[in-house]
Amino acid sequence: MRKFWVIFVASISILLPFLCNSFSPEIPTDRRVLVLLDDLAIKSSHSSYFNSLKSRGFDLDFKLADDPKIALQRYGQYLYDALILFCPSVERFGGSIDVASIINFVDSGHDLIVAADVNASDLIREVATECGVDFDEDPSAMVIDHIRYAVSETEGDHTLIASDDLIKSDVILGSKKITAPVLFQGIGHSLNPVNSLVLKVLSTSPSAYSANPKSKLSTPPSLMGSEISLVSVVQARNNARILISGSLSMISNRFFRSGVQKAGSTTKHEKSGNEQFFTELSKWVFHERGHLKAVNVKHHKVGETDEPALYRINDELVYSLEIYEWSGSSWEPYVADNVQVQFYMMSPYVLKTLSNDKKGLYSTSFKVPDVYGVFQFKVEYQKLGYTSLSLAKQIPVRPYRHNEYERFIPTAYPYYGAAFSTMAGFFIFSFVHLYNK
Repeated sequence: MRKFWVIFVASISILLPFLCNSFSPEIPTDRRVLVLLDDLAIKSSHSSYFNSLKSRGFDLDFKLADDPKIALQRYGQYLYDALILFCPSVERFGGSIDVASIINFVDSGHDLIVAADVNASDLIREVATECGVDFDEDPSAMVIDHIRYAVSETEGDHTLIASDDLIKSDVILGSKKITAPVLFQGIGHSLNPVNSLVLKVLSTSPSAYSANPKSKLSTPPSLMGSEISLVSVVQARNNARILISGSLSMISNRFFRSGVQKAGSTTKHEKSGNEQFFTELSKWVFHERGHLKAVNVKHHKVGETDEPALYRINDELVYSLEIYEWSGSSWEPYVADNVQVQFYMMSPYVLKTLSNDKKGLYSTSFKVPDVYGVFQFKVEYQKLGYTSLSLAKQIPVRPYRHNEYERFIPTAYPYYGAAFSTMAGFFIFSFVHLYNK
């Protein structure tokens, strides 16, 4: 028995650091990240990216993708907040990790980064497909652009692309504009048309296509122009975030520090936009930006402060809530002019845009409709790049009681007058009749 307790205490002491570092709604930024590599040399070749994460407080745990001891969870608890797959050629993950466990990891609200290249295995392609993107089926295909390629000293096959076709979203890529083109060399992918949650972050020009650069085209390419995405992101309905890149080399130190000049342009940049692009993009993926929370959801009658158990038809009420955005270190007031509340029963009877005080407080007032039943206050807020808010609060609405109706309705005064005149005439007639007798 004593031996059992020693083992139990030892197990808890081992697991406690992992459990304490788990994802917290109050501090939503991922902190403990598992990085799976094809080769430990990637730690050095991509050190700038990893050092950027470490400088922002992330705890990176590097493992070989086929390590037999790796696991995402233990005793029903996830050991990591996010997963980075820099292992494009892995044929089979080690330990207890497989495609299903990775998808379950995302379904549990955790985040994922996948980087592929021309050696992408079927396993990595399957992970990407589950996330809503499809890499080119031709294993030898690369993205080629004979017009928007990056100028180099040796003219090659134009697979080194300089793209500045970025998603227009400050929350995803930061408010500071990326002025230098982003270098890309790898495989392209298309977005699953059924999946509306996938977004292109870095796209190609209309002149690009996907094919084997070492052979002549005998048939039209399977991916061309605007169909091709170079880097895509997904924000799942549970607010988990996914980044999928068709190039591992574009995150390397060499591409971060490389100068770039786009074909057809006279401007030569001393440094590509890759480092800024992936630094800002990782801030979004790891919830350092664009993560919202709603607190202090309240409603009450006008002139009161306590929340009632029910409302009466035609009552005047006030609805309010506070919305904050995580800045990476603290919660800051979120300011927007498109947050709406519905007063809902089968369909919205009231739809009001909430006003805000620029300090995070949103509020509005309205009259309860002249319909009784069980209503809901509903806030469904979705904005590109931000976590969605879905709030619902149920409240009954009753009709007037028998002693609450108005005794005299203003619109009925003509009828009251007519009735009074009829009764007055009747009494006068009766009085005259009796008097004459």
